[in-house]
Amino acid sequence: MNPKDVIQIGIRAVIPTTTGSAVFLGNDEKVFVIYMDPLVGNAISLLINGTKSERPLTHDLMGMLLTGLGAKVERVVINDIKGATYYGRMIVTVENELQQRKVIELDARPSDCLAMSAQQKAPIYVTRGVWDEAEDMTEVLKKMAEPPPEEENEEEGEKDES
Repeated sequence: MNPKDVIQIGIRAVIPTTTGSAVFLGNDEKVFVIYMDPLVGNAISLLINGTKSERPLTHDLMGMLLTGLGAKVERVVINDIKGATYYGRMIVTVENELQQRKVIELDARPSDCLAMSAQQKAPIYVTRGVWDEAEDMTEVLKKMAEPPPEEENEEEGEKDES
């Protein structure tokens, strides 16, 4: 994959929904959302906030397994979109005792890619094709981040008139 064909993005927010989680991804130019099941959304939220769970979660276990094998997640790529379904790839590198480097590219759900990226502090990329096709949700995220409008206190309003 040509590095010029991908755009680096980050996790901007994880918002619980009635049926799962909405993960907002993007950069200063654009933000898009991927919906996922609540368990992985919660795991991503814990990982990006640095919150430790009482017991290792699946993604913690995967991270420990990679570390034990001398491997690491090099990067993840959201590489395709068909309808409302996103697809991802996780690129894992490992060096053996002979200092030979091996790169493994794995097909994975974007939710798992994002969780492993957060767990391993690996960069996230999106292909130009997905970037161009994904709906821009920047304004939605901005509105969600705004504090709710304050309601005027009627008593204060009456005091001002006196």
